[in-house]
Amino acid sequence: MGRVQLFEIRLRQGRVVYSPGEPLAGAVRVRLGAPLPFRAIRVTCMGSCGVSNKANDGAWVVEESYFNSSLSLADKGSLPAGEHNFPFQFLLPATAPTSFEGPFGKIVHQVRASIDTPRFSKDHKCSLVFYILSPLNLNSIPDIEQPNVASTTKKFSYKLVKTGSVILTASTDLRGYVVGQVLRLQADIENQSGKDTSPVVASLLQKVSYKAKRWIYDVRTIAEVEGTGVKAWRRAQWQEQILVPALPQSALPGCSLIHIDYYLQVSMKAPEATVTLPLFVGNIAVNQTPLSPCPGLGSSPGALSPVVPSAPPQEEAEAVASGLHVSDPVSLSTKSHSQQQPLSTPLGSLSVTTIDPCVQAGSPARNSLHPPLCISIGATVPYFAEGSGGPVPTTSALILPPEYSSWGYPYDPAFSSQRLHHPMSRAVVPVQTLA
Repeated sequence: MGRVQLFEIRLRQGRVVYSPGEPLAGAVRVRLGAPLPFRAIRVTCMGSCGVSNKANDGAWVVEESYFNSSLSLADKGSLPAGEHNFPFQFLLPATAPTSFEGPFGKIVHQVRASIDTPRFSKDHKCSLVFYILSPLNLNSIPDIEQPNVASTTKKFSYKLVKTGSVILTASTDLRGYVVGQVLRLQADIENQSGKDTSPVVASLLQKVSYKAKRWIYDVRTIAEVEGTGVKAWRRAQWQEQILVPALPQSALPGCSLIHIDYYLQVSMKAPEATVTLPLFVGNIAVNQTPLSPCPGLGSSPGALSPVVPSAPPQEEAEAVASGLHVSDPVSLSTKSHSQQQPLSTPLGSLSVTTIDPCVQAGSPARNSLHPPLCISIGATVPYFAEGSGGPVPTTSALILPPEYSSWGYPYDPAFSSQRLHHPMSRAVVPVQTLA
């Protein structure tokens, strides 16, 4: 066996997730088969972000550093054969951003150790990645408790000469949610024409923006629900629920290179109509009830408030003659739901547990004050804000570690989400504040 049989970093009690401003303690372990002369043994704690123009390319075109501090564990000398432990402790800065990893960039926090040996001898290095989670309190976002509503009116032609219009209104009960909470959606569709509409689709979308030489946007579908179409001269109401899966938070405070946004997009293909509602995903749930209810939310179809058409089609008399009225509400059924089920798959040496199936509808996930580490993997569709050419589909592993927010649909809504928990546990040593 070689002279250096073991050289590794271990964090106290095997922790992998820390909060900003918290001490990070551990030890560097060395096992030698023979004496080893050295010039210095050092340990460094650092945090940084890098962004690339190409997917899964570690050659960063833009970088920023958050902290970088070193400790000298031992000065020049010689280590005898056997095992040696060098304890260390750092104080993580309060401004450290939440860890994140995506195909075009990542925020990484790690500890590195090195043994500098005399000339012509091999230096030894090792490193260990840890995660920082800065919880996003949804209550700190202005107007987060307000209803979320958007509406659009689209005109379209049918039977060559006739023209009709459709009014699409979508609303959610809140503007922000935590993992495990139920998003309640309501869509009102008024079909002021003699033609049936296409099915209505609601998609929960994630958009990650990377600031490289130009902004790169990575968009994918998290969950998708499809409702039936609306018959001619009918007004319909569609109510659905989407369970918010394990997702990174909407904001990454302290990082200027990566931004995360979420949207709920409700659309139809015929006529082509779309409304988009911005949403926030956080770690601490909204603790206030909406000041005023969303239009129609929680009400029965018979309680719908009438929508006055701005320009009713001339052939509306056909509907009256047949005994149908635009204002007669009906309830739409759901055709399909792509909400992904949590998996229970081990990842590396970390233990994995799925999302608590006992979380009640509309309630935040348990232990929201101590959010778990999440890893989500799915296919992505990157696109560029500048230049020509449409979206270029890719199949890449999008890893989003800790939990935390004029583009087309992603091509593949496949998505899996998991929670990672790790035990915490040992050692006390000098503290050094990171710059």
